[in-house]
Formats: sequence, structure tokens, C-alpha cells
Amino acid sequence: MRLNIEEISSRIKQEIASYTDNLHMDEVGTVVELGDGIARIYGLRGAMAMEMLEFENGAHGLALNLEEDSIGAVILGEYVDLHEGGTVRRTGRVLEVPVGRGLVGRVVNPLGIPLDDQGPITATRTRPVEFKAPGIRDRQSVKTPLQTGVKAIDAMVPIGKGQRELLIGDRGTGKESLAMDAIINQKGTGVICVYVAVGQKASMVAGIVDALRSHGAMEHTIVVAATAAEPAALQYIAPYAGCAMAEYFMYEEHRDTLCVYDDLSRQANAYRQLALLLRRPPGREAYPGDVFYLHSRLLERAARLNDDLGGGSLTALPLIETQEGEVSAYIPTNVISITDGQIYLRTDLYNAGIRPAIDVGLSVSRVGGNAQIKAMKQVAGSLRIDLAAYRELEAFAQMGTELDKATQRQLARGARLVEALKQQQYSPLPVEEQVMVLYAATRGFLDDVPVARVRDFETRFLDYLKREKPEILAGVKNLGTLSEPEVLSQVLAEFKKTFVGAGAGA
Repeated sequence: MRLNIEEISSRIKQEIASYTDNLHMDEVGTVVELGDGIARIYGLRGAMAMEMLEFENGAHGLALNLEEDSIGAVILGEYVDLHEGGTVRRTGRVLEVPVGRGLVGRVVNPLGIPLDDQGPITATRTRPVEFKAPGIRDRQSVKTPLQTGVKAIDAMVPIGKGQRELLIGDRGTGKESLAMDAIINQKGTGVICVYVAVGQKASMVAGIVDALRSHGAMEHTIVVAATAAEPAALQYIAPYAGCAMAEYFMYEEHRDTLCVYDDLSRQANAYRQLALLLRRPPGREAYPGDVFYLHSRLLERAARLNDDLGGGSLTALPLIETQEGEVSAYIPTNVISITDGQIYLRTDLYNAGIRPAIDVGLSVSRVGGNAQIKAMKQVAGSLRIDLAAYRELEAFAQMGTELDKATQRQLARGARLVEALKQQQYSPLPVEEQVMVLYAATRGFLDDVPVARVRDFETRFLDYLKREKPEILAGVKNLGTLSEPEVLSQVLAEFKKTFVGAGAGA
């Protein structure tokens, strides 16, 4: 019997094509080394960078080092029950987190797992934690103000939607307070906020959540927490996860978002720990060579998209903690060079009772007046110069030199400007009320008010405007400009009579 080879091969091909059994193949590797949340894996030759891996106990890992004969991965979860020789499977997906409206008002870890005992997350969408930043053609210039409610910021170092503004200072100078005021001030504006807590005590995160909830800010806020008790891998990915959650609202719903990263110093420390355990070559201060890229690829994702892409925005407020005011250290200088300006807070100002303790000389916004309404430009145009001149004269006056009357007047005006810029925590002011206070301070209406009564003047004057002249506040709010400053001057003069009569001059 003669065999027809072509007929046999054709028949085999037909059988293969019609084979319907569900065949599932996994690429499986083996753990060859394990310790401190790091696993070295042999056998996953097709793994991608930043791919999620699944260990046999259900924990997930992240492929970071792709070497010739093995993979260096960090474990995102419990690793005490893992052992060498255990199996690891590829998932074929890069690291993703759940996104969507179901996360708003919740406290989650960087993997999107809820931490607030309010049930499971209802999100149906996911986004990769690492995402390419929008290019130049996809952006538009930053020109819309994002009001923080803090007089010193909105007047002198304004922040625009899509900007990256650094909050920098020593421990305990009020960086978190300013960030939280900015979040609280977005209530009712439609801005979605994401607060990322990296390496903090769990009790401190709980206090932040309680404060946001008590001021009604959790209704528009997502809190992503990677506490000090969490593995370094979770602290490393936390800012990227928070950014991905905000990007959903920017790209998909075309909304404005605000991301607070508290703080990137701790993220850099966590990344240094991972890099050293993965045996990457250490560089300056033992940080790996790509520590600049660690923060630049995160902060470059902040942008205001052009109208073709919906016009949404992501504003970034990264925090950096300095040691003894050393702004020229490695990580602070890196982040300063990436951001669009910085707000520098000084310990000596904080201890002197000047809060927020903003150093006007070292603080800058590279967006400037583009992120201010016209009314704020009208009243605060010379504020920074006046304060700088006051600081110089104050230092000169401490030498005991006799001063002429013009210098004394300038010192008196400066002292009242400083007092007018002070603000309590969790009490952000609407921009129209800020304009009223700053107008009174910069136009000399506070010059004969005792310094100790300036805050009282501010409170009573704003109450007087709301009660007697609400149209002035409404005009600034609706038009964005102070159209009749002479009317406001008359109102201030009338109010001062009643204020002095109440004992302000005592």
C-alpha cells in the first residue's frame, strides 16, 4: 500500500485546525532566592518590565530587573510564607489599579484594596500605574487658577490647573496643612483630589482622613495610603497609583484633578532600598542612577490637556522634606528642577508664629500672574516686593539705628501685611474674600490698626461685607475683577469708624 504524503499532511492540518479543546499554557518560573521582599526568579524568559507576576500564595510581584538568566522582582504583599523553589506565573499584564467614581470618598492602598471598612470597591475599569506623559502637542498653557484658599499662596505664588508646584521645608513646618487646605478649598468646584500618603504612620493618615471628612472634603477626595508598616515596594508605587486614579478623571471624564504626593522624599528612600536589594549600582547618597527619572516620569504626567483631548487637567503638589533647611541636597534639587516652582516653608518663621511659614524670597511660581484672576493681580501686584523690602528694613532696624518717618511707616505697613497673611489651618478663604483683605492691607487701611487687632479687623470686615455689601463680593466672584475700587475704599472707611468705636484703638 502506497502512502500519499500530501494527503496525510493535509489530514493532520485539518485535525489540528478543528481541535477545540481549551488548551491553556502558563509560563512558570521558580524562586531561586528570596529575602526582604525581593525575589530572584529563574525561568520567565518572556517577562516584560513592570509586569505583574503571581506567586503561589496569591501575592503579586513586579518585575523590575530583567537579567540574562533571571528576573529580579519585588513582592507587593505578604512574603513571609513564600519559600525558595516555589512557583511564579506570568500574568501578561503590566501593573494596574482600579479607577473610577467608585474610588471617590474611599481610603485604599496602592493596589486599590480598600482600607476603610466600607465594603469592596465598585470600580469596573483599570489603568496602568505607569503611563506615558502627554506630549507638547497634547497640552495647553497653564492659565486657569486653582485656588488654594491660602492668601499667601494665591496672592504671591499662585498655582494654575495643570501646574506642578513643590511644597518644600523641614519636618513640622506645615506642608501637609497647606496641601489639605488646598484639597478642602476644592469643595463645590468639581475638582477631584487624590491624597497620596507615603511612609507615614497609620495614626497620622487616620487623622488626615478624619480632618478631610469633618470638613466635607472626602466627598471629592481619594486617599491612597502606603504607611510606614507597608513594604517598600508599595511605598514606591503609591504615587504612580494615585496619579493613575487621577488620570482617569482627566482623560476619560475631562475633569480637573489635584494630586498631592506626601512625600516624595520617602518614596525615594523606598526606591533606594529596593534598588540596593536588587543589587543595582548605587550612586550619590546610595541612590540608584535613575532616581531623577523616578520623579520626572511621575510629575511630567501633570498637565492641562488641549481642547481636542477634552481640556482636563492634573495639578501636582509634591512634598519634599528637607534636613535643616538644606534645599541643595540631592533629592530636593532634583524635584525643584522638575517642577514649575516651589513654596519654601521655614522653621524659624513657623516658630515665630508666622503661619503659613512661607519664605517669600525663596518661593516662586513659574506660571505667575497667568494663574491669577484680574482682581488678585490688582491688589497683590506689589505685595512680594513690599514684603521683601520689609524684611530688609526689619534686619536694619534691629541694629538700633534711628529711622526716619518714611522708614517707620514702611515698617509699620510691613508688620501689618505679615499679620494679614497669617491664616488658621483648615480655614481656606474664597478668592473674593482674599481680595478684600489684601486690598485693605496694601492700600494702607490697616496702618493705624494695632498689629494685635489685624486678624480681628479681617474677621469683622468680612462679616460686615457679607451682611451689608454682598454685591461687592459677588462682583469679584462673578466678574473676576475689582471694577470699582473707590467704592470699596468708601466701604472700608465707613467700617473703620465702627471698628475704632468698638475699641480697636485701645
